Amino acid sequence: MTDRTPLSPEDALVAIMVAVSVSDEAIQTSELVKIQGIVNNLPVFGQYDLDRMREMASFVFELFEEEDGLDALFGMVSDVLPDKLHETAYALACDVAAADGRLDQIELRFLEEMRHAMNIDRLAAAAIERGSRARHTTL
Repeated sequence: MTDRTPLSPEDALVAIMVAVSVSDEAIQTSELVKIQGIVNNLPVFGQYDLDRMREMASFVFELFEEEDGLDALFGMVSDVLPDKLHETAYALACDVAAADGRLDQIELRFLEEMRHAMNIDRLAAAAIERGSRARHTTL
């Protein structure tokens, strides 16, 4: 896929959301609905071709079959995304991870590795995580 068509910044954001969703090997409907809603509503995706979402999902699945697939994904995403969108990527990953109402150890580890790979400031990450938790709290 990337040999023919390089990742766009929007592709990178979608790939991160798909990756956190599949990180626990159990894609939840709530996570897929969250990804779709994010792509349909956030301004950063205003010009995004929705047909590429399925292609990005396949790309992530293939990448995760490789031994260092997660590191490769973080490297590609870091290369493609402008620095100002690194926190955006982290916020989207947190929202998708929280969409099913629980965070398991694998998802928490994914987020931790993402923070390090994308040089997300720990204080900024804590604020993003707190906001995500507040948005996804139920009664």
